Amino acid sequence: MLKGKADKSKLPSRHVTEGPARAPHRSYYYAMGLSEEEIAQPFVGVATCWNEAAPCNIALNRQAQAVKLGVKHANGTPREFTTITVTDGIAMGHEGMRSSLASREAIADTVELTMRGHSYDALVGLAGCDKSLPGMMMAMVRLNVPSVFIYGGSILPGKVPAGADVPEDFASRDLTVQDMFEAVGRHQNGSLSDAALAILERVACPSAGACGGQFTANTMACVSEAIGLALFNSSGAPAPYESRDQYATASGDAVMNLLEKNIRARDVVTRKALENAARVVACTGGSTNAGLHLPAIAHEAGIDFDLFDVCEIFHDTPYFVDLKPGGQYVAKDLYDAGGVPVVMKELRRAGLIHEDCLSASGRTIGEELDLIDRKADGRVVHPVDAPITKTGGVVGLKGNLAPDGAIVKVAGMKAEEQVFIGPARVFECEEDAFEAVKARKYEEGEVIVIRNEGPAGGPGMREMLATTAALSGQGAGKKVALITDGRFSGATRGFCVGHVGPEAAHGGPIGLLKNGDVITIDAIKGEISVALSDEELAARREAWSGPRQTIYTSGALWKYAQLVGSARYGAVTHPGATKESHVYMDL
Repeated sequence: MLKGKADKSKLPSRHVTEGPARAPHRSYYYAMGLSEEEIAQPFVGVATCWNEAAPCNIALNRQAQAVKLGVKHANGTPREFTTITVTDGIAMGHEGMRSSLASREAIADTVELTMRGHSYDALVGLAGCDKSLPGMMMAMVRLNVPSVFIYGGSILPGKVPAGADVPEDFASRDLTVQDMFEAVGRHQNGSLSDAALAILERVACPSAGACGGQFTANTMACVSEAIGLALFNSSGAPAPYESRDQYATASGDAVMNLLEKNIRARDVVTRKALENAARVVACTGGSTNAGLHLPAIAHEAGIDFDLFDVCEIFHDTPYFVDLKPGGQYVAKDLYDAGGVPVVMKELRRAGLIHEDCLSASGRTIGEELDLIDRKADGRVVHPVDAPITKTGGVVGLKGNLAPDGAIVKVAGMKAEEQVFIGPARVFECEEDAFEAVKARKYEEGEVIVIRNEGPAGGPGMREMLATTAALSGQGAGKKVALITDGRFSGATRGFCVGHVGPEAAHGGPIGLLKNGDVITIDAIKGEISVALSDEELAARREAWSGPRQTIYTSGALWKYAQLVGSARYGAVTHPGATKESHVYMDL
């Protein structure tokens, strides 16, 4: 695209830069130092989730400057803006977690509104923390503009200093924030001292970047490449690496190529691309939250792809990438082993990748994979024909306790650990469950039930990492199971079932359970059921007093609770692309 010579007759930015009537608009751009040439070029929104809330976001501002260099190099005019994030690690375990999932919608909404309000022609989105990645990708697909996503990068692994007085199992391994949550459980049961806890909290998170295991942020970063919205290998380099700037600059260049070719987000995000993304989640033992975010992205494209579709892909995908929390390694190790391209190359060897999908480079996934020379290292990335397990690290469940499905992460679990039958111990919210766990008011063999934590009933579908990590820290991670209509962190391990639907607030069976009801969870068969007849469930539903009242009777969370739909379909808050009556790019 020649400098200052773009044909804007079909681009949104013509509404703010072209013709005598737009003289007032142009005066604003001159006020910001733009030249006549720059005003005449396509406008590219460079959206970041930069803030000082957490290490995941702190490096995004610097990386955005590199993106802008790429846009300028390709004769576009970048316009940087920011949106919010709510960072799960800091929101975890208290009322703040209710804001987390709602923030995904706010991110998508605010990026959409900024793009629409200023008539930008294309979008490069930078995100670092759990909900900001899908939120940014949802905005791209919703707007259906030429789009490139770039991840801010993972945090470096933590290390205990030599000679520090901490238990050997902490001293001998790479640390992530998951270890800190589990250390709290150890501290509560008296097996970790105040001094050791103080040492660990100072070294577990040593740099900028998102949580280092295959938790939600890194899972969705892998999705960004697999689904085609990010350049190959751009998600892998840790946040502190200056080499990330090269990927950022290349992403700015790439979006101008897509704009010139009129390749839009929905040309990239197709049903096949969503299946590719689900494959990568499964084979890496990724976060169960992908079962929420992939349907939400599909919704923005008008594609019918719900939790059951995601789980069907999970079921027949081998698990062969050994990452925390179920495995041994962290995101930096995957990057050093060749990253997502090597993983996808292994999937291609098994015939499990759609090669004809477009990628952010403008080439197909197959063409991109043809450029990859590296092979599975056999340590972090096992060969696909010699996997860790033959089925995916994440499993979908269904039964009379979850007619709309549920999801569980089984990466790292032995087959005999994937079936659990026990009596229910019911809690009406996470706080009650956490207090009971802290006081050890549970019995081995029980199924801990945490309800009223769904998208509407919470509101906000909180993650339960504080509770699950406390159980693990107490050594009970394999001695009890836990089910909820809320969510689990990507860092959760143990037999923990989330997204049980319908949620209690919508009259789901989880809201009808009583202490002692016998629950069966079978991740091998894909079953989650309660030993109650249809007649008994119907009688309990008839006697049900309705949704639990919450304290959120006004404000953003009240509004979210009124709009949000089922977790099965991604917990979305608007009708989606199937109800569209216009295309933003063509207005």
